Amino acid sequence: MASEKIEVAVVTTEILPYSKVGGLADVMGALPDELEKLGAGISVFTPLYALIDRSKYGIEKVCSVDSLSARVAEITHTFCLYSGTKPGTDIKVYFIDNEHFYGRENIYTTPEGDGFEDEDERTIFFNLAVIEALKALKMSPDVIHCNDFHSGLIPVYLAREKETNSHFQNTGTVFSVHNLAYQGLFEPDFLEKAGFDPEIFQPMSPFEFWGRVNVMKMALMFSGMISTVSRTYAKEIATTDEYGYGLEGVLRYRKNDLVGILNGIDPAAWDPETDELIPANFTRNDLTGKTKNKSALLEEFGLPAGDEAVVGIVSRLVDQKGFDILSESIENILDMDMKIVILGTGQQKYHELYTELAEKYPDSLGVRLEFNNRLAHLVEAGSDYFLMPSRYEPCGLNQMYSFRYGTMPVVRATGGLKDTVSDLNAKGSRGNGFTFEPYTPAALLEALKKAAAFFADSKAVEKTRKRIMAEDHSWKTSAKEYLEMYGRARGRTGMRLTTP
Repeated sequence: MASEKIEVAVVTTEILPYSKVGGLADVMGALPDELEKLGAGISVFTPLYALIDRSKYGIEKVCSVDSLSARVAEITHTFCLYSGTKPGTDIKVYFIDNEHFYGRENIYTTPEGDGFEDEDERTIFFNLAVIEALKALKMSPDVIHCNDFHSGLIPVYLAREKETNSHFQNTGTVFSVHNLAYQGLFEPDFLEKAGFDPEIFQPMSPFEFWGRVNVMKMALMFSGMISTVSRTYAKEIATTDEYGYGLEGVLRYRKNDLVGILNGIDPAAWDPETDELIPANFTRNDLTGKTKNKSALLEEFGLPAGDEAVVGIVSRLVDQKGFDILSESIENILDMDMKIVILGTGQQKYHELYTELAEKYPDSLGVRLEFNNRLAHLVEAGSDYFLMPSRYEPCGLNQMYSFRYGTMPVVRATGGLKDTVSDLNAKGSRGNGFTFEPYTPAALLEALKKAAAFFADSKAVEKTRKRIMAEDHSWKTSAKEYLEMYGRARGRTGMRLTTP
């Protein structure tokens, strides 16, 4: 890693504490802080959504920058640049303000949950606006760090900029894949809307993907370095059709520039000793509070008190999270000496199924079909096991939250789950949970049978709880790996753009 201070512009469409839809906001809310602590110069660029409270966060117009513009689909959209300081840091966050694209109730979807019809133009606008903002601020960072397809055009625009002026000559790019399933697929006229010659839409080119435009494919080809959120997920998406979603060939082509860096968690937000959202605080040296939380959890979910192992689930109720195989095995699980609590929302078929099952098994299955942060903390604190049977999981955070609360994960060995969870031995001296690999109801059931048998040894359980609570899954180590990657990416881009 170079000793010279590196300047990085982070580009993201969501970031805590300002905006959040999914895990990207958590990552972007924590990673820049750790990078700053390590001496990097960090600035962030993000949309100024209508839902962001400007006064609360001291967001003000950048007076030194006049009104800017970005041309999308032959329409010139003006925008203003605002800025604020990220709470608890010296990081400057720059906000792109445009009423047409961001004066809406939601970030990615309509209030009904449908995608915005102009998502193509919103994507183009944001990418162009960031480039224009950097030029207006006279910023030439060493690296622009783009995240998911929403900022995937920036590496392409940067390649074009390098051919026409010197402003970004020494600027490199990093593109991070947080979930390869969301690629930014649009019709071919996207390229012309984005200001490119439509003639570049040629079969097998970076701009064509099975008759459509794939923004993520473009980003993967034009970025200097590529990262994703765990080592195993990096391998999975580059080597298998199942996980590659049609981009495995591109990722294999860029394999020497692809790195997997595990996400971290905020240990202050998930700390059983200070957590204000749980009824009883506890430490690894005094686990009394965990027992109290278990009782509170059972009461909250309407289940009778008991000494059986409690398996917690906090998740979207969708196929990808393993609810298809869980649904085929859950009645066999409920016949075991275990209780299950499920918190989350998702597909209607699972809402109906688990509501019916909770009525059929009122003493062993509790279901809350809602998003509730307080309950999410209680599930982590009060459960004995935390179940994540995902079909794929780029990183996963709940298994790392679980360790903090002495809760043993039971997971499918995929992506970040495989990188963080290893099987316990009989006495609890090695390992930190239970894993299974075949994506089948039988394999899931077998893993839970092993967990149930292990729970019978109270000494092994206590030893394991104390040991896994000491594991460090903060951003410290991961942030150092990001700095090393930035060093490799400094001034570096991928493909050259020779066609206007």
